Parts: sequence; structure tokens; C-alpha cells
Amino acid sequence: MNNPHSDHIPQEAFDWYDEYAHGKMDRRTFMKKLGGLVALGYSMTVLTSALLPNYALAEQVSFNDESIKATYQSFDSPNGHSKGQGYLVVPTQLKGKRPVVLVVHENRGLNPYVKDVARRLAKAGFVAFAPDALFPLGGYPGNDDEGRAMQSSMDKEKIQNDFVAAAHYLKSHPLSNGKLGAVGFCFGGYIVNYLAAVDSSLLSAGVPFYGTPASEALRKNIKAPLMIQLAELDERVNATWPDYERDLKSLNVDYKMYMYKDANHGFHNDSTGRYDKPNAELAWQRTLAFFEQHLV
Repeated sequence: MNNPHSDHIPQEAFDWYDEYAHGKMDRRTFMKKLGGLVALGYSMTVLTSALLPNYALAEQVSFNDESIKATYQSFDSPNGHSKGQGYLVVPTQLKGKRPVVLVVHENRGLNPYVKDVARRLAKAGFVAFAPDALFPLGGYPGNDDEGRAMQSSMDKEKIQNDFVAAAHYLKSHPLSNGKLGAVGFCFGGYIVNYLAAVDSSLLSAGVPFYGTPASEALRKNIKAPLMIQLAELDERVNATWPDYERDLKSLNVDYKMYMYKDANHGFHNDSTGRYDKPNAELAWQRTLAFFEQHLV
């Protein structure tokens, strides 16, 4: 790990956080389990600062960077929540039509880390759009716990339809060259897999980070090249990979899978102790190269 707060924290603490973050454990149980580690001599301050997000750590590209311009844009979603909104970031130095990339957040709304990912893509020359699934409820509330509760209360099918609508909005944007990529993390990784499966003509390239696959019935539609990014210690998501890989092979899908050694679920998120800088940077360089190959 390359977060100073994560040194010497036992792996089970990261596993508990993953269960908590994905609704398998409530906050009281999570904090009680951390309390058990305090009894063994660990500092609760160190534990919580390693496991819970600090978004001040996640800004790699300032929203004031002169090479990009960020705005909020709305789109129609007739099969979802009727209207959606997202964070559109465009390169200011590059003229003409550009490849476009949809950025899909985790299971807690459009937090500062995901907005920064959109800025990183624009800095690399792509037009990036990061929708907020929580827009119908007022948008990301400013903290992940509340955002997670809000998203879990929403109709999953309507959320999926909102992201399909966002993908069509971005693909047909006046700045788009007509080639759409998508990258997503956790829940967002699932959405990338879903977008590839729900409409075989929608994506030109997809990069799901530690996301579960679309339903088996939909996978037969997958045509887009995929780069699957998985974390070695992420047992929950990795358990779904063998069946997914079998289907991708049988369909002759152009895919690559990278398994990042000693990495936890969420290793790309630089706001928590799960962040693994060498693996995150390698995965990101691979992502950019993949999009350059298939979208430019």
C-alpha cells in the first residue's frame, strides 16, 4: 500500500470495510469490529483515516486547470428518472471532435474522486462525462454514508436506464467523434459491463474496475472490446470472473483482464487507505492506452 495510514492495518479491516461499503454490514457492526482491533493495540484514528475517504487526497487535476473546462449538463432519461445530470469536462486546447468517455461512480453518487477522474480524462484529451445517479434525489449529498443510503433506496433498473441515456447523450454530443468509451469503479464497473451487454452498438471500448458482470442473459450482446481491471484481494468480485470469462471467450469478445497483485477492491480510489499507488497508476496508464487504441 502507498497510503501512509494503511501500513500494518490487518487485511480483515479492509474486508470489513468492503462489506460495510456494499451493504453487507451496518455501520455499528463495522465500528464494533474496528473497536476489537483497538483492543489489540491499533489506533481508531489511524484505522478510520485509512478506511474512510478523505477527498482532499484525491484531487490530481484542479478544476481551475486552464487546459480543461468543467460544467454541469442535464440530459433526458425517459426510461429512467426522466431527467439526469452529470459533470462534463472538455479539453480547452484541442479543437474539433474528440473521443468521449462516460465515467461511472461507485455506489454512493458522484463524489469528488470520480469528478477528478473525469478531469484526468479531459486532461488526457478526452471529453468526459460523469453522471450522478443521485440527481433525482438532489445529487451527491457531500458524504459517502448518506450517498450510499440514498443510492440503495433507488430503483436499480431506472438507474441503469439513466446511465444508458447518459451514454447516448454523450455519444451524440456535438464534440463527440462518435466513439464512446466507458470507465467505472465498483458499481460503476458493473454499469460498464451492463452498457456493453445491453446494447451491442453503444460502446466502442469499456474499462470496468472491479465490477461484477451483467446478467448472463444479456452477455450474448457484448461486442465492444473490454479491459477488465481486478484486485487480487477482492474475493467478492473475483468470484464472478470465471463464469464471465467463459462467456467472453465463447463470444469471441476482444478482452484483456489484469489482476493487480496484493490490491484491494477500490485500489484506484486515492481518497482511502485501499489506494495502491503503483497498481493504480499502472491500471490508469493501461486505461488511457486502451481508449487511445479504440476511440481515437
